[in-house]
Amino acid sequence: MTPPLTQADIDREIAELHTARGGAAADHPDRDFAPYRSSVLRHPKQPLVALKDPEAAELGGPVFGVTDVTPFDSDLTRQHLGEPLGERITVQGRVLDRDGRPVRGQLVEIWQANASGRYLHQRDDHPAPLDPNFTGVGRCLTDDEGGYRFTTIKPGAYPWRNHVNAWRPAHIHFSVFGRAFTQRLVTQMYFPNDPLFPYDPVLNSVTDERARQRLVSAYDHDLSVPEWTLGYRWDIVLDGPAATWMEEGRSTTTG
Repeated sequence: MTPPLTQADIDREIAELHTARGGAAADHPDRDFAPYRSSVLRHPKQPLVALKDPEAAELGGPVFGVTDVTPFDSDLTRQHLGEPLGERITVQGRVLDRDGRPVRGQLVEIWQANASGRYLHQRDDHPAPLDPNFTGVGRCLTDDEGGYRFTTIKPGAYPWRNHVNAWRPAHIHFSVFGRAFTQRLVTQMYFPNDPLFPYDPVLNSVTDERARQRLVSAYDHDLSVPEWTLGYRWDIVLDGPAATWMEEGRSTTTG
């Protein structure tokens, strides 16, 4: 029987891979980044299939418009009859292209665990309480300055069984849709000074230190709402040297 992987095993693998990269920037984290065990099992192994009619792929995708997104969608603390438990936060930023220009009218979606570190999902059997007043999903459209804003609850860390005593740092999943579903980009936002950063294979699959730091939000006291929320700022840059790293690699400008 193979002994279970320990944090020391994962730390050693991460250090070896980072050393092999020599700190150099890469176009994409390895899709089969070994310390992130499930990526080895599910990463694509076959060549990409070229679509004969790319526009036909859009016919099966979801359609949304301005009228489909309401102001209540961006406030995850107001979606139920009662108040959710946890620390209320404001998360605000801008979606920008490589030249710092605002990307307007983009659908930005978030999903996250609750304050106890549990998702409202049938496959999440983490023995932490669910919150009947917190679903953990929200969306908004960027404004004329490319801005987005969410009011939510700071998520908790949670175990994920990658190895013995594996815990994910607190994070919020983001997606930006661009002009169509096939342009969708997905990433994660983290919180500053999280002690779990060095132990997380997902975050450390980005071997470029500067790129990892771009995934971490900044506390912004001016965004805090008196007696209501603490504020965090996090911009999403879609392309160029300062691009936000996405789960499928560097993004392309969505206009």
